[in-house]
Amino acid sequence: MTQPRLGYPSPVDEFAPEEVALRPRDAKFGWDETPLHWMPGDPYGSHATTALNLFLPVAERWFAKLLTEALDYVRDERLREQIIGFIGQEAIHARTHDDVLVEFVRRHGIDPTPFLDQLEWVAGQYDLRMAQISSPTRRRKALTSGTHALSAAEHFTGVLGHWALNNEWDSLDVDPMMADLMRWHGAEEVEHRHVSYNVAKYFGMDYFAQAAAGLMVSVVFFALVLRGLKFLVHADPQLPNLGYVRLLWKMRASGKRGSLPTIAYLFRTGSRLLRRDYNPVDEGSTAQAVAYLASSPAARVMHG
Repeated sequence: MTQPRLGYPSPVDEFAPEEVALRPRDAKFGWDETPLHWMPGDPYGSHATTALNLFLPVAERWFAKLLTEALDYVRDERLREQIIGFIGQEAIHARTHDDVLVEFVRRHGIDPTPFLDQLEWVAGQYDLRMAQISSPTRRRKALTSGTHALSAAEHFTGVLGHWALNNEWDSLDVDPMMADLMRWHGAEEVEHRHVSYNVAKYFGMDYFAQAAAGLMVSVVFFALVLRGLKFLVHADPQLPNLGYVRLLWKMRASGKRGSLPTIAYLFRTGSRLLRRDYNPVDEGSTAQAVAYLASSPAARVMHG
């Protein structure tokens, strides 16, 4: 099997994602020696990535809830198997990030509760909407819209996972435990990148629904990450309380350094949701993801 490598682009897939049976994997991470600024010389890149990973557990619990409800309408047995595997992986991701990243920032004197409360409010809007719907037809319509949004959101987790597997962090001497967390999670995002798209197609997503969901989710996704970066920078006594424009400039600098995906990369990968021939299978290498999951230090500690 092709081994993962940091050079971009990744190796060509040796098999289709649908050929892999999705399964949850536990991993063990320890943070006693991980500094708050875990990217040496780049506190803003460190906080931007930490903010993303504080945001993900809330999103992933919503993903799992949505697909659990979708199972009631899915009759295709292969797709049901994919959904069940996806739900299991997302549950492990959410729990792992809750356990380690929330405690990680707390140990460094930052209480993430205000930011997490804001995220829960955003995610809770879907639950409020569903609670107000009594008609089965309208409920399925709302669920259908949710699957379209999920497909767009998973596009971004997949491309960011692909970037994590192929970035330059090792040459930047980033904290190896944090790098492994991001790559372990990112590899599973690449591994199951096709599932939410297949579900959305099963629920009738056409090109226009795909494009609309892509535009909406792009705005929400990156706005929440930027909000999280602002929150962490404000709470960090070692940094000045910069405004959003200057934080975007810092993120641009981190992208040029290799700490974060560049703005060009994010626009290029995001714009692919506007293509009529879009398919998430093209957004990464299943072979590379599976190879990393087999060699991840944290996963090997758990299962060795």
